[in-house]
Amino acid sequence: MTSSSTTTNHDEIRRWAEQRGGRPARVESTSPGGILRIDFGEPEERLEAISWDEFFRIFEENRLAFLYQEEVSGGQTSRFNKFVERD
Repeated sequence: MTSSSTTTNHDEIRRWAEQRGGRPARVESTSPGGILRIDFGEPEERLEAISWDEFFRIFEENRLAFLYQEEVSGGQTSRFNKFVERD
C-alpha cells in the first residue's frame, strides 16, 4: 500500500506538479477565487490556466493544504492529488 503526504510548502507543490507535467489551473466560473486544480491536459472539467502566483494566492486565502502521492503501489509515478482544508 502506498502512502500519501500533505504539505503547504509552495515549492514542494510546484515541484511535484511540474515533474508530472502539471500546470496551475482553476475550474472556470467558480468563485470566490475558484476551485484549484493541477491541469495535466486531460479533459475533465473546464479548466482555466492561471499563474503560480495566482494559484498560491487562492491556496493561501482558502487555507488549503495539498494532499498528494509520489508513487502508486506498483512503483510508477502517481498523479493523485487533492486540496484539503488545513488543520
